[in-house]
Amino acid sequence: MKFNLETIVIAVSFITSFFAVFLSNGIIIGVPAIAQEFAMNNVIQNWVPTIFFLVVAVFTVPAGQISGKFGVKKTLLAGVMVYLIASIGACMSFSTESFLVFRILQGAGVAFLNVSAMAMVVQAVKPQNRGKALGFTVTGVYLATSLSPVICGFLVHNLGWRSMFYFVIPFLVLCVILMILKIPGEWKTYENDKIDKVGSILYGIGILAFIYGFTTLATTHGLIITIAGLVLLVIFAAYELRQDSPVFNMNLFKNRKFTSSNIAALCSYIAVMVVTTILNYHFQYVRGWDAQMAGMILIITPIIMALMAPNAGKLSDRIHPQKLAAIGMSIATVALLILTFLTEATPLYLVVVAMILQGIGMGLFSSPNMNAIMSSVPPKDAPTASASQATMRTIGQTMSLGLLTLVFAWVMGSLELAPQYASMIVQASQIICLICTVACVLAVFASLVGIRSSDKFNTER
Repeated sequence: MKFNLETIVIAVSFITSFFAVFLSNGIIIGVPAIAQEFAMNNVIQNWVPTIFFLVVAVFTVPAGQISGKFGVKKTLLAGVMVYLIASIGACMSFSTESFLVFRILQGAGVAFLNVSAMAMVVQAVKPQNRGKALGFTVTGVYLATSLSPVICGFLVHNLGWRSMFYFVIPFLVLCVILMILKIPGEWKTYENDKIDKVGSILYGIGILAFIYGFTTLATTHGLIITIAGLVLLVIFAAYELRQDSPVFNMNLFKNRKFTSSNIAALCSYIAVMVVTTILNYHFQYVRGWDAQMAGMILIITPIIMALMAPNAGKLSDRIHPQKLAAIGMSIATVALLILTFLTEATPLYLVVVAMILQGIGMGLFSSPNMNAIMSSVPPKDAPTASASQATMRTIGQTMSLGLLTLVFAWVMGSLELAPQYASMIVQASQIICLICTVACVLAVFASLVGIRSSDKFNTER
């Protein structure tokens, strides 16, 4: 059976997107077993997932310029190879230090993988099919989000935590084979540009300080580090505007469709990333369910997202993508508003309704919004646009989880999460959902601003 180039590119993008999220999301299930084997304390244990996201954030923007200069296929291949080697290394880890080193390498590989996979889809797929193709990529993300806890839980329970890493290896090898044998072309957009080393360093230190500081914002040193990170990012933006070959083309933000779609993406990730954790706390600590029961219910939202994403992406090839994005976030706003009133007495069916609405809303938002970002720039800037949306995702997710930590610390102090403190958990959850509802409204507003913009979407090949 023969497949055309577009089909192979979409397949590679789907697989890489799935397994990039698979371990970043599923690792949480294996952390207790990893911590037990290596005798990690609670601080080091929390760094197992955190260090990965920090590295992804640091390398994402430089990955955009590097992939444009050396070729998106070559960079994707390198990212998959690094991720593959790091996964093999994680299987062979013999200490806390060695395991964390391989987690750092995984983060670097995923940063390049995320940016170059999206850019390759934009470069290789015809504009009239772009939304559909990006929809399949988003589907890979949502499927991994929903399936990774189930698959990783089974693997860890029956085969040990190392089996999570063994599981991804054959699929990564398949991607390497497909790219080498079935994708003959290459796409370079910044071939003549110099690598902006100073800009990359300013961004890396700035985003590292901002994200790390935000996760500890309740402390004085966390506030100082967050402010320092923001100052460095402002300096980075000013520096980039004066460069002939910037690591990130800040002039893209003059396009209001690009800017509004990125702001909408940031607000959406801030709003929804924390919802799963809030509902998990509600099911286990407030309703008294076990983890397995909670997990089976929590799978509702991501599965609906996965079903909606490719259809929404395809629809965004025919209907203004930011109109669809605004409608999607409006539906998600209703879901968050319902959860703002979540208490011990809330009927289960109402919680499920909110989860379904969130799934429909985010499924309708994500693919069109991504299509809007990628289609609002010239083809040569596809790697930068891809880096931009990946950065918005990482920052939004981190800020969302930081919000969780801040509000629960404010409401509960140093008390442990336990059923006897259910009323305080409810109070903290309601405050977070209210803030997330506001973030959803901001995302709707950003999408509407983009619709009214006179800037045109790019329809060039």
